[in-house]
Amino acid sequence: MKKRFLSVGLAAVMAASLTACSGSGSADGAKSQSAGEEKSADGTVFKIGGIGPLTGGAAVYGAAVQHGTELAVNEINAAGGVNGYPIEFQFQDDEHDAEKSINAYNTLKDWGMQILVGTTTSAPCVAVADKTAADNMFQITPSGSAVECAANPNVFRVCYSDPDQGAASAAYIGEHKLATKIAVIYDSSDVYSSGIYEKFAQEAPGQGLEVVAAEAFTADSNKDFSTQLQKAKDSGAELVFLPIYYTEASLILQQANTMGFAPQFFGVDGMDGILQVKGFDTSLAEGLMLLTPFAADATDDLTVKFVKSYEEAYGETPIQFAADAYDAVYAVKAALEDAKATPDMSVSDLCDAMKVSMLNIKLDGLTGESMTWTEDGEPHKAPKAVEIVNGAYSVME
Repeated sequence: MKKRFLSVGLAAVMAASLTACSGSGSADGAKSQSAGEEKSADGTVFKIGGIGPLTGGAAVYGAAVQHGTELAVNEINAAGGVNGYPIEFQFQDDEHDAEKSINAYNTLKDWGMQILVGTTTSAPCVAVADKTAADNMFQITPSGSAVECAANPNVFRVCYSDPDQGAASAAYIGEHKLATKIAVIYDSSDVYSSGIYEKFAQEAPGQGLEVVAAEAFTADSNKDFSTQLQKAKDSGAELVFLPIYYTEASLILQQANTMGFAPQFFGVDGMDGILQVKGFDTSLAEGLMLLTPFAADATDDLTVKFVKSYEEAYGETPIQFAADAYDAVYAVKAALEDAKATPDMSVSDLCDAMKVSMLNIKLDGLTGESMTWTEDGEPHKAPKAVEIVNGAYSVME
């Protein structure tokens, strides 16, 4: 497959505008999953919890985060653990629901969780972040991209924030002259989608782009997109920007095909997973572009090893959310080591130590090289973009 790399121009824009973030594996419906449960000699372990959807419309994301975390935990334990102590991991299903995510958090607290790798999606993450702040528990979300997810000082993230994705998307489309007339279809009931759209609309004019149609839907009207697509078509849009999740995106591509509307489609990290939608004709996604910090076809040693291990363990190719989670666990490991932390520390003392150590570490991960974090919880790393070519992701210029 032909390889291409993110342009220097976009990297420069992203370096200026990004302060960072936002498998189809069928979930088995279980409410929790555990990994790395071996005990050290004195019975102490670092207890890491995870939260995300294993059932419902966003289950691809939760399963990917669970699996990526499990792989990292198992690797670390096999190599001797962290500071001589193994990690025990448990994952709870929140069905992409804020209230259920809080219930999952309380379940993990009862289990003895000391660190949270989660939550997976933005709205639940915002709700749980308030709980971890009150408990002063360290939290790193792999993929919660809403600005509010990392608003509290105890919360860090691996992914890019929603505004940064919106700005970067406008920059990429403008810089590569993909189109000048843009239609946007977004979910006005979702903080993730709305946040990306708002920043995109602000940045578009400066990139020589005209938003000729901006059509919203909500969680209560996310099945029939004929009205939004017709308005986009009538507006003369050459490209349709979709800052939404893969489930709705798959329906939009199907319905656009039915009505003979064939613009360029461009998405963000929530699009990752569209190739795993059951019953979806993946040929409809051919040429679809999206910003994402991970491409499974990259040839660096870390990605090749990760993809091989993931496919052997779960029988599918990992998506960005799995890579985000994998990097999150290794960031936790690096911070624990920098802090010389031990499992007998209180949750609050552990959090205070890790907040300092996160500013000291540098991580070469799947989603970026020489990643660092700042006090606002945001990562700093170069972005990537991919295009779907022959039914697979291919790194773009």
